[in-house]
Amino acid sequence: MSMSHTIVIFGASGDLTRRKLIPALYQLYCKERLPDETRIVGFSRTPLTHDEFRSKLRVETQKRAQDAFEEGKWEAFAQSLYYQPGSLEQTEDVARLCRCIEQLEQNAPATRVYYLATLPQLYETAVRHLGELKMADETDGPRRLVVEKPFGHDLHSARDLNAIIHEVFEERQVFRIDHYLGKETVQNLLVLRFANSIFEPLWNRHYVDHVQITVAESLDVGSRGAYYDRSGVLRDMFQNHLLQLLMITAMEAPVRFEADLVRDEKVKVLQALRNITPGEIAEATLRGQYRGYRKHEGVDPESQTETFAIVRCWIDNWRWKDVPFYLRSGKAMSCRSTQIVIQFRRVPHMLFQPEQGRPLDANRLVVQIQPAEGIQLHFLTKVPDAGMQLRLTDLDFRFDREFPSGMPDAYQRLLLDVLHGDASLFARSDEVELSWAFIDPILTAWRSPLAPPLYIYERGCWGPRESHPWLADQGREWFDVCPVLH
Repeated sequence: MSMSHTIVIFGASGDLTRRKLIPALYQLYCKERLPDETRIVGFSRTPLTHDEFRSKLRVETQKRAQDAFEEGKWEAFAQSLYYQPGSLEQTEDVARLCRCIEQLEQNAPATRVYYLATLPQLYETAVRHLGELKMADETDGPRRLVVEKPFGHDLHSARDLNAIIHEVFEERQVFRIDHYLGKETVQNLLVLRFANSIFEPLWNRHYVDHVQITVAESLDVGSRGAYYDRSGVLRDMFQNHLLQLLMITAMEAPVRFEADLVRDEKVKVLQALRNITPGEIAEATLRGQYRGYRKHEGVDPESQTETFAIVRCWIDNWRWKDVPFYLRSGKAMSCRSTQIVIQFRRVPHMLFQPEQGRPLDANRLVVQIQPAEGIQLHFLTKVPDAGMQLRLTDLDFRFDREFPSGMPDAYQRLLLDVLHGDASLFARSDEVELSWAFIDPILTAWRSPLAPPLYIYERGCWGPRESHPWLADQGREWFDVCPVLH
């Protein structure tokens, strides 16, 4: 007999629930991928009835799904949505929620997922209440905890949070979510590397000159000024998304595609990351802030918070020794683009003379993670009827051309994995702590006299002008191409 599933969302009246979680669960329901008898119970302070909760979520889900929204399917799906008002800080309210869930489950065994979609400062309170009320006990079925980022704001707070969680839940029950890992293109990078024989032999120091990982955002900080000014780009993007992409790009092949084996290989990359010493900080990093950032509400008028950063990383192992990885991210840039560029070495001896003395471009593999998801391989070809003139051209694979049905939202994959208990795409406690251990010293050095200058850059460009000579001095150049959307 199959077990029923209950997803309990703490912070259910918030943005994440409305914009991401419920639309993703509705799409899974429409695709008949949600396990039978899955109920979703929302919990937050806002006083709502079941029906009011359902109608609030209907509006946003319809907006997200657009033409794919079907009235009949929504009505059927909405029957599994429930709401329990209450405060996470009141044990009695959480106990009432527990009784409500038991009633819905009719005291039968069930898989339960507790999703923390609340403010991060409430994570500890939520976990302690779940512990006090024995809600993590697995006598009546699996119990899983999903934690959204940010997971701590430095190594110390991440360790504290891990310790608190481990008092109540075992590590195998904990799913730390990073929505970047739910993206089809990120998973496709694993397939590209480990299911094809043509790339992996070249994926090393003998053939790769350097790697660029860029997460560019066209939007500014908007109304998140107060949060962002305390956080900055390293905490907001590097500690989680960029280091996750670095791990997947650089990791060794696991023996089997199983959660712990995949995560073991990812952790080895972080263990091999060379720490940046305070004396190296000015040379190994570059920081910037877009013009007008200090005018946002909640931002200090003399703020030194970075909205753009570059960090050069070295991975000290056999595969990557002496290959620099350039991590780059910023707000208010020229376009929204997440891409990984594997820049191969130039050929050892060039037979063909380049025009105007400019060296010919080397091969390049570009993995475009969002938008215009796809993969391009850049290589030199001869221009017809022009002597031996060469030009860089590309083989271009685009998901939307090959699979016109569209890309699922990352949360669909991640929620399904949680329900099935597959933790492959989730961060483990040691992963989180090692990533903070790499980022913390950079943050400390940036607040010291050794910090590099904070360059101001104009909105709508690729960060500070200084970033181009910085890389040119290392004999390299940025691949700054906005994705072409057809």
